[in-house]
Amino acid sequence: MDQVVKWEKQEGNNGLLTIEVSAEEVTKGLDQAFKKVVKQINVPGFRKGKMPRQMFEKMYGVESLYQEALDVILPHAYGHAVEDTGIDPVDQPEIDIVTMEKGQPLVFTAKVIVKPEVTLGDYKALEVTKLDTEVTDEDIAEQLTAEQTRLAELVVKEDGIVEGDTAVIDFEGFVDEVAFEGGAGEDYPLEIGSNSFIPGFEEQLVGLKTGDAKDVEVTFPEEYHAAELAGKKSTFKVTIKEVKGKELPELDDDFAKEVDAEVDGIDALRTKLKEAAAEEKKQTSAQTLRDELVEAAAANATVDIPEAMIAAEVDRMLKEFEQRLQQQGMTLELYFQFSGQDEDALRTQMNEDAQTRVKVSLTLEAIAEKEEIIVTEEDLNAEVEKMAAQFNMAAEDIKKALGGTSVLENDLRFQKTVEFLVDNAKIS
Repeated sequence: MDQVVKWEKQEGNNGLLTIEVSAEEVTKGLDQAFKKVVKQINVPGFRKGKMPRQMFEKMYGVESLYQEALDVILPHAYGHAVEDTGIDPVDQPEIDIVTMEKGQPLVFTAKVIVKPEVTLGDYKALEVTKLDTEVTDEDIAEQLTAEQTRLAELVVKEDGIVEGDTAVIDFEGFVDEVAFEGGAGEDYPLEIGSNSFIPGFEEQLVGLKTGDAKDVEVTFPEEYHAAELAGKKSTFKVTIKEVKGKELPELDDDFAKEVDAEVDGIDALRTKLKEAAAEEKKQTSAQTLRDELVEAAAANATVDIPEAMIAAEVDRMLKEFEQRLQQQGMTLELYFQFSGQDEDALRTQMNEDAQTRVKVSLTLEAIAEKEEIIVTEEDLNAEVEKMAAQFNMAAEDIKKALGGTSVLENDLRFQKTVEFLVDNAKIS
């Protein structure tokens, strides 16, 4: 594009682009604007879209084309200016038109927030301690107990309720001696210790037996989703209809086969669980090590992060959160109702994590640039082939689904940078 560009770095991450677009480019923009606008007006004596340009400008003035022309010219002019100056904007620019006349150059300015510079601190020879990956007999015993609990049968019991039991209850809730909507239930199976009721409710049922009745006194949380109940003291009249305890299966070969049909007995199950636990601990240890190194490198770096970058990261986090909710069959609106939060509160809650994520990303990018860490064509092809095998798709289809390889290239560069930190760390 025929234009002259001037870039002035200002305080912080701000800067000003001054762009002068040639008169020829302005004329082209006005021509395109006229072709679009003339199709939208009806003039007696002319077919739609066939009104002469001279007559149009006489009736409406050339100025009536300026906004349409700017919509054509500005995106291209700004894009070329960014490319020519090599700046890296992180938000939409603030555009101000200085001069625009027919037959004359267009001059406009763009206030721009650019990606901040990172001052790196120590990132080599960072000291970290590797997690213990030994799998103990106690670890396996805990897993077996968890499987026993999962496969346990509920049997009616006569003695008092203990944690882990399921109490079948009738209940009705009152605030100021008035029953409130949604506060009653019959034959409700409540697992004691599940924390599915209001804090303090379940604990007060411990020791009760079938046929017992009790007034349970609790206070609704301040952030309770029903605003009319939030922070209110309440009384639930509870009757124990039945108590069921968990009867755990024996740790024998039959149990082992029920847990895993591929094993032939309890010893084989223990061995398999130990191997799986060892692999899980190994992966957890490696990931924890990476996370600690990245966090340490970011903590040692100095960077002034623009609010626009943090806000954009919060937007991404909110979308990720909404996707996780949808996988659980819930919407963001329902979550707000249940949690008593609104979007502003959730964004505020996410703000600190967003700052951390942005700083980590900027730090890794700065390290990659300083250490000249690159992603080769071979690296990209290998990763695409790996993904193609994983999803049973053709490599070209993977690239199309990704919309190209730029995002993948960035991810691989970050992975390589993290591996660089690991290779240069002092690990004890």
